[in-house]
Amino acid sequence: MSSATEKILDDALPRICGRATNARGFAPEDLRPRVSKAVEKYLQRDGANAGSAEVKTFLDELRADDLCLVLACERGDSDAWEELVANFDSTVKSAARKISSNAEDAEDLASSIWAELYGLREGKSKLAYYSGRGSLGGWLRAVVAQLAVDQYRKISRFVQVEEDREFDSLASGSSEMSGNGDDPEENLADKTMQRDVADALKSAIETLEAEDRLIMKLYYFDDMKLKDIGATFGFHEATASRKLVRIQSLIRKSSEKTLRDRHGWSESEVTKYLSETASKLGISVEHMFAILIVVALVQDFI
Repeated sequence: MSSATEKILDDALPRICGRATNARGFAPEDLRPRVSKAVEKYLQRDGANAGSAEVKTFLDELRADDLCLVLACERGDSDAWEELVANFDSTVKSAARKISSNAEDAEDLASSIWAELYGLREGKSKLAYYSGRGSLGGWLRAVVAQLAVDQYRKISRFVQVEEDREFDSLASGSSEMSGNGDDPEENLADKTMQRDVADALKSAIETLEAEDRLIMKLYYFDDMKLKDIGATFGFHEATASRKLVRIQSLIRKSSEKTLRDRHGWSESEVTKYLSETASKLGISVEHMFAILIVVALVQDFI
């Protein structure tokens, strides 16, 4: 980090603490490690060198209350943990229900999320990944999506998610996907097909109109009901429902077209591979696409 950026950070840290309704006893310097990491991650990745104005804007938009709450939980503050659960348990459960095929699976997924946040599984809480960029509620929905895909991967070999990889790389198409079979040629073909599907889905999301992308974001990440989405845009709940179905259909058709045109898949390969993959997951193709849509949106909205 350059000396100029360090100076901007020095000036911003007291303001960040001051914006928090409850700073939970943190001094500006207590926030420095997490905030510095966020600047490096979002503004200086891959050799990028953001200007002073961009850095200032980024720092001024960090969610001070959410960040202090997370840091207090990491510190072992029992009151902070109680507040986190009280405020966000319904968010986690709602996101789990939306991405699960039945109530039992949703309950298991929600429980797994809290285990991940407490650090009961790997000894390191997933809260360590929260940077203050974007709302904590939206970030938790992304965590639910990430864990759901990770669990499906274990039984299907469809998506490979490395444990320590940042959540917002899930839809980038750069994740290494690996098969578990003994046949090297079969494994190579499987990896290639998985990469093709990831690329096709990412392309489909990117080609959506701005309003369509926002509708998907409000539905999947902000957990808005169709009635409320309709009110936001000034149309009826039934219209919102039709729009959502249309968008989901567009994404699937666009993905399938990309698989055929860009990656050379035959019609039978598209139908066979997607159906077989969904069958391995024990879900429908439509449900599989819904899960993948959530993952593809993670990169843009957390």
